[in-house]
Amino acid sequence: MQPANHFNCPDLPANIGAWMSTREGGYSVEPWDSFNLGDHVGDAPERVQANRQLLADALGVRPVFLKQVHGTGVLELDAQTPDGAVADACFTFAAGLACTIMVADCLPVLLWDVRGQWVAAAHAG
Repeated sequence: MQPANHFNCPDLPANIGAWMSTREGGYSVEPWDSFNLGDHVGDAPERVQANRQLLADALGVRPVFLKQVHGTGVLELDAQTPDGAVADACFTFAAGLACTIMVADCLPVLLWDVRGQWVAAAHAG
């Protein structure tokens, strides 16, 4: 299974990508159906983990999921950063990681340097 709908952001340096998902194409059932990535909304943990694995497979890198709290915390991600670290923005210099931000009625802000040495994502809400 693959996430049914996603949107790639064009015109980025070759070694940087941006991807936004929809809620279609995953394992969650009503009322979270179907591609729910949030582990904080009452969905079955095994379904959320299966959806997150679908995302990782589609991206080809490890997405790191934050515990977003509508705060000002910023976290540098590396290969050992666990999911669930508390922050509302993240950045990384490491290849093979995705800065992951979840939004509903807020906006994601994506940043990168033109040489592709770092990327960042922030929850703006």
